Amino acid sequence: MENNIACSIIYFLLFLLTALLFYISKKQIWKDIQKAKLPPGSMGWPYIGETLQLYSQDPNVFFANKQKRYGNIFKTHILGYPCVMLASPEAARFVLVTNAHLFKPTYPKSKEKLIGHSALFFHQGNYHSQLRKLTQSSLSPEALRKIVHDIEALVISSLESWSQNNQVINTFRLLKKFSFEVGILAIFGQLDAKYKEELNKNYSIVEKGYNSFPTNLRGTAYYKAMVARRKLNQILSEIIFERKEKKTVEKDMLGNLLNFKDKKGQTLTEGQIADNVIGVLFAAQDTTASALTWILKYLYDDQKLLEAVKAEQRAIYESNEEGNKPLTWAQTRNMSLTYRVILESLRMSSIISFTFREAVVDVEYDGYLIRKGWKVMPLFRNIHHNPEFFADPRNFDASRFKVAPKPNTYMPFGNGAHACPGNELAKLEMLILIHHLVTKFRWEVVASRGAVQYSPFPIPENGLPSRFWKETRSLTDP
Repeated sequence: MENNIACSIIYFLLFLLTALLFYISKKQIWKDIQKAKLPPGSMGWPYIGETLQLYSQDPNVFFANKQKRYGNIFKTHILGYPCVMLASPEAARFVLVTNAHLFKPTYPKSKEKLIGHSALFFHQGNYHSQLRKLTQSSLSPEALRKIVHDIEALVISSLESWSQNNQVINTFRLLKKFSFEVGILAIFGQLDAKYKEELNKNYSIVEKGYNSFPTNLRGTAYYKAMVARRKLNQILSEIIFERKEKKTVEKDMLGNLLNFKDKKGQTLTEGQIADNVIGVLFAAQDTTASALTWILKYLYDDQKLLEAVKAEQRAIYESNEEGNKPLTWAQTRNMSLTYRVILESLRMSSIISFTFREAVVDVEYDGYLIRKGWKVMPLFRNIHHNPEFFADPRNFDASRFKVAPKPNTYMPFGNGAHACPGNELAKLEMLILIHHLVTKFRWEVVASRGAVQYSPFPIPENGLPSRFWKETRSLTDP
């Protein structure tokens, strides 16, 4: 009896000690936060903040001027939210990697509805982790090896089409179509043409509504997008039904989603599968097409660099019996100069200029307070164009990637648990397209002034109008 009383007293004292330490710890944290101050910067006008200033100029100029005036951490108010902007590698890592649990991914609700609430990039925790592993395994190098020849066939078919009739084309628009087809291939494998057409038609409507004012009134772009999004669910339901009827075990992304079971034996609902399929298609199309458009522009603007890339690709072309043998995965891994051109193009263009997060608690960083509920935006482009990390940053110089950049200074696909899981697929289709473009075709950029447009990602003016034609002489001719 006495022993039980003694044990109870000890446990009670331990509890009091733990509670006291917890109280002191929380009190100290709160004192530290109280000592902290908000980052410098202007919040603009009531309600609208500095949104008008942001959209009345190149957004990158807006952020660069802010950084120049206030430093690597500053506040503003845009798109209806108070925001903290972070323009240093250390700050980006703090938010995206080491303290990612304090900052949740966030998107406007109107956009979230169009993609689907269950898409992996709207989530944190166990659900996100499971879906990310599924997506990454579907887009891993091991999985991509199996579709090299299929991507190559799409590349050749696309280039043949663009080079007909000596017509001027909108390069970005046709590269979007190409990237969409590669995304379909990675998700569904060889999909019936009727489904491809229906997916493309309705996805295009969703995309137009995604960047429109979110008024859900009949006749508006957003309303039409919501209708098309429901139609996409129906199409995907039909595809899933056919898969289950055939009882075939496919190793593509849809197959992985259908076959998934968690530790409790729970499978994904059709709604969850649809949201993640649409999410991957959304992430795969515009960004890759934008990057490819810039690559073609940078190569055309530097004919000396283009000739060097041609020489590298010519060696591979000749080893494949003048292009009569298909490219192999190993050959795509042996395009060092072309790969550096891709890396530098991604740095220069910085298709993803920033990413959105939201502080889930009050957070102190570098002596400043980031308030709970505030949006937090690591500015990738500002870091990519900082001369401290990339000498003469406005100059296109592929040779800079002969040496790996400093940690956390190069993030074209983001960083941390929410980094783009499809980056290997994007780079693979870039390498294959460049190979066939420079060995079998030629192109001319028409009427480009070098201006930048946003749709919503940065692209060369008017989508880089270009003319393509087939190379008539052999690459081995003198």
